[in-house]
Amino acid sequence: MALDFAAGCVGGAAGVLVGHPFDTVKVRLQVQNADKPLYRGTLHCFQSIVRQESTLGLYKGLGSPMMGLTFINAIVFGVQGNAMRKLGRDTPLNQFLAGASAGAIQCVICCPMELAKTRMQMQGTGEKKSKRKMYKNSLDCLLRIYNKEGIRGINRGMVTTLLRETPGFGVYFLAYDVLTRHLSCEPEDPYLIPKLLFAGGMSGIASWISTYPVDVIKSRLQADGVGGVHRYDGIVDCVRKSVRKEGWRVFTRGLTSTLLRAFPVNATTFATVTLFLLYMRKDDECILTGPDPQAAPMQPLQPQAQASSI
Repeated sequence: MALDFAAGCVGGAAGVLVGHPFDTVKVRLQVQNADKPLYRGTLHCFQSIVRQESTLGLYKGLGSPMMGLTFINAIVFGVQGNAMRKLGRDTPLNQFLAGASAGAIQCVICCPMELAKTRMQMQGTGEKKSKRKMYKNSLDCLLRIYNKEGIRGINRGMVTTLLRETPGFGVYFLAYDVLTRHLSCEPEDPYLIPKLLFAGGMSGIASWISTYPVDVIKSRLQADGVGGVHRYDGIVDCVRKSVRKEGWRVFTRGLTSTLLRAFPVNATTFATVTLFLLYMRKDDECILTGPDPQAAPMQPLQPQAQASSI
């Protein structure tokens, strides 16, 4: 368990570093004002951030996901592993249920972390030079929100985070399990790493597509109030106002950036975790067998960690 946790942390950190610039672009596109949009699309948003805020602007809010990474991976690995043991059989359905339970419980850390990340990413939006930064870093951001709004403030967007993470992690684990079974991934396979890269990347894409509309609403609610302007009274009000002003296409805002991010992030995570386990455990210890030998005579490597949701 300790080794799985360490592998997840290493893989998750690698995934965050690869995917954070795409996440920054996604958030900027999701929450920009529809009346006066700053960005025309994914590429223009990338170019604008680099031009106005330098390349480091793409990494705003990085400290928040890095700060919460250890706790999130501990929760996900612990809950998912225990859930699979309780469910008994290693089947695709049980992979979905175990992943969903892990996704739901880790929201306790994920929601405040993503709130800080979103607020940090929104700093300096549209400004050539940020004259005054509201937050020094992710921890300072959370402390300021807590001092002003209390526990409720740092848990802003919790309901939408639950609605995204619960099915999202379920789909993620299910897709990975189905793909690795179909591709016959085994430790001695010379093409194991390319197969895991593909399976991990596609699992990330499937997970995001399944819950992306909820993510748009979550980002808008967590960014609401930046600059002192509050536009939404809650989830329903946010959905109603967003659809009324921008139509149903609002729920695809930033989707291109998200999917571009999903594949390399999850592919990187799986490859990193796999290599770590191969190095630390040796080949014969990297095979996870299901509790029912008839249902799963030989399981592939299962380095299951999602960097997203992170």
